[in-house]
Amino acid sequence: MGGNPLPAYSPARPPAVPLAVRSPYTSAWSSTSSNGTLNTNGVIFWPGMPLGWEGIVTVDGISYEYLGIGSTTLPKLPNLQPAKPLTVSYDSQYSNFTFAAGPVEITASFLSSVLPTDLCRTSIPLSYLTTSVRSLDSVDHDIQFYSDVNAAWAAFENNVTIQWDLYEGSRSINGSANATGGPSSVYSWFFYLQDFYEFAEEMDVALWGNFTYSSSPMNAQNFSFQSGFSSDLRYQYVMQHSLQDTVDPDYRPLDTREPIFAYAHDFGSVSSASVRYSIGSVQQPIVRYLTGQGVVPLQPWWSQCYGDIFQMIIFHFNDFNQTEMLASHFENRLKADVDEYYSANMAMIYSNSTPSAPPPHANSTGGYNGTDQYGAQYMFDPGNGYGFLDPQNFSGIAIPDIEEAEAYYSIVALSTRQIMGAYTLAIPPSSGGISNASTNATEPLMFQKEISSDGNVNTVDVMYPGMPFFLYANPELLRYNLEPLYQNQEGGFYPNEYSMHDLGSHYPNATGHVEGDDEYMPVEESGNMILMSYAYYIFTNDSSYLRTHYPKLQQYASYLIQFSLTPGLQLSTDDFAGQLVNQTNLAIKGIVGIAAMAEIANLNNDTMAAENYTATAQSYYTQWESFALAPEGTHTLLSYQWRPSYSLLYNTFPSFLLGLDIIPQSLFDMQSAFYPSVSQLYGIPLDNRHSYTKSDESLWTAATCAPATRRLFVNGLARWVNETGTDRAFSDLFETIDRGSYP
Repeated sequence: MGGNPLPAYSPARPPAVPLAVRSPYTSAWSSTSSNGTLNTNGVIFWPGMPLGWEGIVTVDGISYEYLGIGSTTLPKLPNLQPAKPLTVSYDSQYSNFTFAAGPVEITASFLSSVLPTDLCRTSIPLSYLTTSVRSLDSVDHDIQFYSDVNAAWAAFENNVTIQWDLYEGSRSINGSANATGGPSSVYSWFFYLQDFYEFAEEMDVALWGNFTYSSSPMNAQNFSFQSGFSSDLRYQYVMQHSLQDTVDPDYRPLDTREPIFAYAHDFGSVSSASVRYSIGSVQQPIVRYLTGQGVVPLQPWWSQCYGDIFQMIIFHFNDFNQTEMLASHFENRLKADVDEYYSANMAMIYSNSTPSAPPPHANSTGGYNGTDQYGAQYMFDPGNGYGFLDPQNFSGIAIPDIEEAEAYYSIVALSTRQIMGAYTLAIPPSSGGISNASTNATEPLMFQKEISSDGNVNTVDVMYPGMPFFLYANPELLRYNLEPLYQNQEGGFYPNEYSMHDLGSHYPNATGHVEGDDEYMPVEESGNMILMSYAYYIFTNDSSYLRTHYPKLQQYASYLIQFSLTPGLQLSTDDFAGQLVNQTNLAIKGIVGIAAMAEIANLNNDTMAAENYTATAQSYYTQWESFALAPEGTHTLLSYQWRPSYSLLYNTFPSFLLGLDIIPQSLFDMQSAFYPSVSQLYGIPLDNRHSYTKSDESLWTAATCAPATRRLFVNGLARWVNETGTDRAFSDLFETIDRGSYP
């Protein structure tokens, strides 16, 4: 830690803090592993590979490193030291870091805006960093800023040649001190693979496109730039506080005299100052897509909004104030909605009656007993993995003295940028199969990368857990995401009678599965497609959408009628757990899907079909209960009649969310009473076979539970966020015991 104190985190200490998260290829994070900070752990790409991103502020001749670990390549210098971390905070849009740097405070603010109703701004794959200083002693100080990025952003392999250019606006700068722009000029470093491979990845890094890093002189007295060998440039800046306005002509790999691309700003003697950078990986074309005219490249949606890459970069850089305002509107709405929900749902979790004395309990490892803010008694022993327990019956209770609203906000605020960072928007092909800015499409196609798994395109069961966010933020995004799946299957490119699992084996190749050899999840995906389509209608009242896709939805429903009550040996969305026959939770998804299909049939004036779907769903549910419930009547089983198994019954949530009258309240009540009996420190295991759980499925389950159990789920997940020893972005799969590690 180099003597640095730990920063104070708010609203939680996540395993990794989002920095620049705008697309599958613009996804930079700062790990908090081993109590590390922004200037000790550096910056990582989402899978965990290091990225070079350096930031230094010089105050009265002393340089303070606040971003990155580039100083480790330099000899020990008396005028270079780490800035001291003070605070780290995040919301749905920003991650903010503050540091002490002698007589000033440094603030590094990373803005990756989430603007779900603004398609043009959403489609821009760039993020902002604003670094500012303010005097703490009311005295002016001599202030300079420095920042660089390295070639690791553009290549996974260290031995492949990178090329680069510097532009002022759209004008190439040849590197002989010929920067002539004014304070508002936007300068952009471009670097890219000398030998690129369109629509290809290596270890999740794009093998085509441009990486860009931009800045502007703004109000600096002097602005300079330079590319070159990392140690030389950083040493030169620390010693001289400026760069030489040159572009290194020697194209080379990362492992050969590490090339970096830098800016410096000199503000002279001031009490406050700030600089802005924009950063991101830009692909054009963006997706490869199967159509009736063959496989065609699709252009990014931003090209229809702004023009070429230079126009997009300049617009984005100069749009900061407007973007920040729009981002604050979303953030304010999110906070207000969380507050409103909990204000309206604060029924007492426990009785007001005086609790009886707890039984004698000796904690051998320094545990303790107590009473929480609701008057409930608890005991806690850090020597075991059970978490907080009710001393009367030893069932789990929510972590005491934590407000559930604050815990929930810490989760959704952290999740928001991460959700949108998996998606891109593309211009759909014209009737001739062409996708370009002149197509003038009115609506985009939306593509998702299945991140941190096998990289499929538009994986149906990965889109499905994202559904609540899109229904809240902009339901049209859900429709844009479903549209490529419908186009492929309704176009005759998929031969199976059930829904396809995904639109392509590896992003960004949305070329489908014309042989029908995708991952086999027939009940899972058919139910998901019906429920997502019906959910879109419920939140938009757009019944025409259901009429358009009614024949395909009928096909999915027919499959569910045949195979969902007693599903054969197959995978569910939890494919990592392996195949299983007669999965209780999978069967209820099919049954809820059939119930939703009855509503869809009614909206299509197909009364006879609606009656049949309703009767089938009701009959199946009655049979399901007889198969699925434990004989003691306390909970549902993982698989039919498998004692003493259990699982999270998260597939009942859509029935609750969409108002489908298929599952009685008594089932929700029974499950809610059961979950605390199997809880662990960081929540409830996914099922009895393992101690791991899923964050998304935990919260879907929580939404179906009584307040006390809901709070157990929410607070347990928030505690995991705050304490886990994992070192990358918010994971959807983790252990509920020990340090909440990856399984």
